[in-house]
Amino acid sequence: MKKLLTLAALAFALAAPAHAWPDKTITLVVPFPPGGSTDTLARSVGVKMQEKLGQTVVVDNKAGATGTIGAAQVKRAAPDGYTLLVSSLGPFVITPYLIKNVPYDAARDFDLLTVAVQAPNVLVVPAASPFKSVADVVAALKKTPNKISFASSGNGSSDHLTAELFWLQTGTSGVHVPYKGGAPAVSDLLGGQVDASFQNINAILSHVASGKLRALAVTGAQRSALLANVPTLTESGVKDADVYSWQGIAAPKGLPADVKAKLHAAIVAALNDPAVKPKLLEVGFEIVANTPEQFATFQASESARWKHLIETRKITAD
Repeated sequence: MKKLLTLAALAFALAAPAHAWPDKTITLVVPFPPGGSTDTLARSVGVKMQEKLGQTVVVDNKAGATGTIGAAQVKRAAPDGYTLLVSSLGPFVITPYLIKNVPYDAARDFDLLTVAVQAPNVLVVPAASPFKSVADVVAALKKTPNKISFASSGNGSSDHLTAELFWLQTGTSGVHVPYKGGAPAVSDLLGGQVDASFQNINAILSHVASGKLRALAVTGAQRSALLANVPTLTESGVKDADVYSWQGIAAPKGLPADVKAKLHAAIVAALNDPAVKPKLLEVGFEIVANTPEQFATFQASESARWKHLIETRKITAD
């Protein structure tokens, strides 16, 4: 009888449906410290994902090694949809070419879900700067090579690489001044300790509005609605230097198709939620929310572009 009961219980267990996903907490790993734009995005999206999926969603900041520590942690996690990477473009398409022995393959170790948002960088100078246009900056760079300083949030950041691309496309050269984050870079820019910077739009909007910084150009393909009077680099005569900083969301490789579909739908819905979208737009983000296939194509083109620039300009992470 006992044997029959055991067999019956086993049969019932095999016949019973598996737990519906998700049935436990989902963790969004942000490979940077709290308070930055990627962290802000993750927390904004996480709240709405939690509502839409009916499970707790938490943010885990795993900063270090320009984002590669957090990215590697996600690579090693089980591909079950409970651990996701929310990161800026660095770990996806830049850092692998700057740092030796990165502990993951950005093109093979992740199931890409979506490019969540993008934002152009903005060429800004202090209010007291003599530079009133991009043409003024280019003329000064040509007149005094390797004299005009450009601040960035760090080696290999999008603002650093935008400056390198700008110099390449204009046949000029300036002085790169890397900081440990965007905040100190902007602080010294406001104080006039550095001459210029290609900063993320959300980092400088308030300073441009207050008149403390002067915006000379945006790096997007079109003008920003938030800086409608500021021309693009293309309009200013600098070709092929369109740059967007962006944040993408990915999972460890091997995600089940149904889980991938549910995650993608929840993330896209969260990005377009009336409580989230306007707040992202007002700080300069543009909603992308593309498909996994589009993200893969975009990652490949971005990787090729930044690899070429890094090799051409001999850029290092040191």
